[in-house]
Amino acid sequence: MSNIQTESSILSNISERERLALKGAIDYSKVNLISEIWPLAAKQFGNIVALKNPHSKPETVITYSQLTDQIQQFAAGLQALGLQAGDRVSLIADNSPRWLIADQGIMTAGGVNAVRSSQAEKEELLFIIANSGSTVLVVEDVKTLTRLRERLKDLPIRIVILLSDEAPPTDDSLKILNFSQLQDIGANTTLVRVNQTPDALATLIYTSGTTGKPKGVMLSHGNLMHQVRYLRAIVQPEPGDIVLSILPTWHSYERSGEYFLLAQGCTQIYTNLRSVKRDLKEFQPHFMIGVPRLWESIYEGVQKQFRDQPANKQRLINFLLGMSEKYIKAQRIAQGLCLDHIHASPVERVAAKVQALTLLPFHLLGERLVYAKVREATGGRIKQVISGGGALPRHIDNFFEIIGVEILQGYGLTETSPVTNARRPWRNFRGSSGQPISGTEVKIVDPENRQPLPTGERGLVLLRGPQIMQGYYQNPEATAKAIDSEGWFDSGDLGWVTPENDLVLTGRAKDTIVLTNGENIEPQPIEDACLRSPYIDQIMLVGQDQRSLGALIIPNLEALAKWAETQNLQLNLPTEPGTQPSEFSTSVDLESKIIQDLFRQELNREVQNRPGYRLDDRIGPFRLILEPFSIENGLMTQTLKIRRHIVADRYHDLINSMFT
Repeated sequence: MSNIQTESSILSNISERERLALKGAIDYSKVNLISEIWPLAAKQFGNIVALKNPHSKPETVITYSQLTDQIQQFAAGLQALGLQAGDRVSLIADNSPRWLIADQGIMTAGGVNAVRSSQAEKEELLFIIANSGSTVLVVEDVKTLTRLRERLKDLPIRIVILLSDEAPPTDDSLKILNFSQLQDIGANTTLVRVNQTPDALATLIYTSGTTGKPKGVMLSHGNLMHQVRYLRAIVQPEPGDIVLSILPTWHSYERSGEYFLLAQGCTQIYTNLRSVKRDLKEFQPHFMIGVPRLWESIYEGVQKQFRDQPANKQRLINFLLGMSEKYIKAQRIAQGLCLDHIHASPVERVAAKVQALTLLPFHLLGERLVYAKVREATGGRIKQVISGGGALPRHIDNFFEIIGVEILQGYGLTETSPVTNARRPWRNFRGSSGQPISGTEVKIVDPENRQPLPTGERGLVLLRGPQIMQGYYQNPEATAKAIDSEGWFDSGDLGWVTPENDLVLTGRAKDTIVLTNGENIEPQPIEDACLRSPYIDQIMLVGQDQRSLGALIIPNLEALAKWAETQNLQLNLPTEPGTQPSEFSTSVDLESKIIQDLFRQELNREVQNRPGYRLDDRIGPFRLILEPFSIENGLMTQTLKIRRHIVADRYHDLINSMFT
């Protein structure tokens, strides 16, 4: 079936509302390659700023016309150096305008890039370079090259491009150029247009997995263009809208999001974890792509400000938040968008509407006194934030709805380019990951026999659509295991669908904890519930083949210290240099009974208050540890998900002692 026929088939099966939402400044329905976006964008958006990095020295500002010129110069430079269509290029670098220029320069030249962060482990980078068969290497800087250089002589790399303007090291066996040198070559070379079909391989994104070597996910131009065409049904940006970019740009989630938003004429501003709160206020973005941990950190910052208020103000804030939470839940029931009341009768929906009207004055008072001020921390212009890369805890979803910042939760994997499902502005069904995006099918099957399950029953999530990968590079066995003969991709996730086809995820099949009584426990929902406690910063459940669940907990030391003050206690922890601990009658540490009792009380309350609580959900032994799970210590992925198998290995002895 041709691409045009597929396009026609997709459009014939979507609602009129979505068809209207898909209309943007440029019609991408006949655009086959990602690299074809930029000349069209330059013509339409010209002098609008495409990329801005306020943290580079000097500050980088690039318009759409300049971006297209630089992409084409990079491509022409590669062609002048001998790059042929289909050649592999390893792109080992991090977020910056030059990353996008290199990425799209490689594709414009007809190449296929294999991408990874320069911060990744050396052996992993060398594996990617070797496995992809790359003959050209594009790296962040001389420091990154130095890490890899000794082993490059054993690989087919013949050209190295630095994305910095540092003086290239001399090397008899390699041709090494910096960014400006390559651009100079490209400026004096005629770019040769490469004719490729949508099935042409565009990129290899390597997934780390839990065991074995990384697998190269093969994404075609057609896979990626599906996202550019159809994500507009989720968000409808206008040319010049501001987007704040923080996630790893090589990751499929941020990457497809950037392609889409830039294809609409947005201005992308680069930020980082250190600067994000300041940049939100300064640049007042309209859109932001993030992971649940980012929204949690904003939530925690707001909660800290609440805790710093006088006691009477805290009571007022908590009262208003409580009334607003009741208000939004009543509104959801009335609108037929409440996950806990999917089958609400007409009478129940009318009663909920009456309740919402009764609570509305309290919510409006909260808006005037509290919520509008909280929104100022996000810049005050957010249209929507898009959340993906993990489950969004309910209390975070509720909080942002209360304060008037709309979160659109999505779902997908690297292998699906990545978005398969997303909540719409007109159907923001909280607690779900939304309906499938255009051209996408979701099927729930029994994990054992792969037979389809009825609507509402939980099982394994299978996905099919134009965004599903071509397979794992040079790994036919893994490909056959992931994609069946009918094109259904095994997501490895567990979930169910509502009568309106909203996908509700319940956990990962491989993350399932099986207790000795045979009960299967999905840790994610229970962990999300525990994170409602102000004293719990991070948590990971354990307990495979044990009688009960256990937990590793990273406490929120600031909240814990404030609680200790209210108990006339001094928390015995390392203090910042130059500070003096206050004098209290008693000193306690994390192992003391009063602290352990506090966390036991918090765990019991949050777990038991969780919808669908079962006795087996109760958390038995737990341990408090001070080192947070982070990217830097290898305990979290680049998208801030806990690497469960790595944490379990690091704390193997501690976990065993919990159950002894």
